[in-house]
Amino acid sequence: MKLLTANTTYDIDQLAERLDMSRRTIYRYIDTFREAGFVIKKSGNYIRLDKESPHFKDISQLVHFTEEEAVILKNAIENIDDNNLLKQNLKRKLYSVYDNKNLANTVVRGKNAPNIRSLIDAIEMQKQAILHDYQSAHGGKVSDRKVEPFAFTTNYVQVWCYDLEAGVCKLFKTSRIGSVTLSSADWEHTEEHREGFIDAFRIHGEKRYRVRLKMGLLAYNLLCEEYPLAERDIRPLKQGKWLLDTEVAGMTGIGRFVIGLLDDIQIVESPELKNHISEYIRKNLY
Repeated sequence: MKLLTANTTYDIDQLAERLDMSRRTIYRYIDTFREAGFVIKKSGNYIRLDKESPHFKDISQLVHFTEEEAVILKNAIENIDDNNLLKQNLKRKLYSVYDNKNLANTVVRGKNAPNIRSLIDAIEMQKQAILHDYQSAHGGKVSDRKVEPFAFTTNYVQVWCYDLEAGVCKLFKTSRIGSVTLSSADWEHTEEHREGFIDAFRIHGEKRYRVRLKMGLLAYNLLCEEYPLAERDIRPLKQGKWLLDTEVAGMTGIGRFVIGLLDDIQIVESPELKNHISEYIRKNLY
């Protein structure tokens, strides 16, 4: 419906390509809209959904929030624990309603919102930017970084950038950025923009390690609550057990989880994880 009411018009083939659907499915959706009372307009091969169709204004009211409503909604969502899957689902639904700039105003915490908006502008305009007073996670070094921002992770927590000095793509945590200034220079390394792998435990890296864990009820529940994305890689076993079969970028994230639940987790496969936990125990308990 958003595509059929956008300023840009599309034909059936373009709609099928953009939505990764067959032509037959696109026609079925259009027929459904027509049967529901919407007016379908055709201009040559291009199809539009007339905004003056009955019910259209009613539907627009369902997906539009006033500024006051948005503030109330933002506060309500932010009061939900960050690891709760419900919070992620609510924000994901807002993504489909608002454009990036309005979304940043609605769901990003206040102090970060100006920086997020500047980064959004840099991405939309394909401009380089300077991340002022960025505090590195390693050693706490504070410095300015000249980058080409090109994508955000979920909820704007981090931004993927091409680091012009290092010559590689990196993740920068938005909460560690002092301020953002847009450069007049356009992107110069577009072909090198790559989003790296981020595992369910929020660790990113170039490598991938296969991990299989057999979990009891306690570990299963805590995993789903604290790391909702892991749920897609879980399947039930017999006798109240669950199997996590996933890939991780490193052992730090999953290691913290397993160490806290050693009595309820069995490492089925991953020599790297076993070595990581053994080394951790050796350093901290002996």
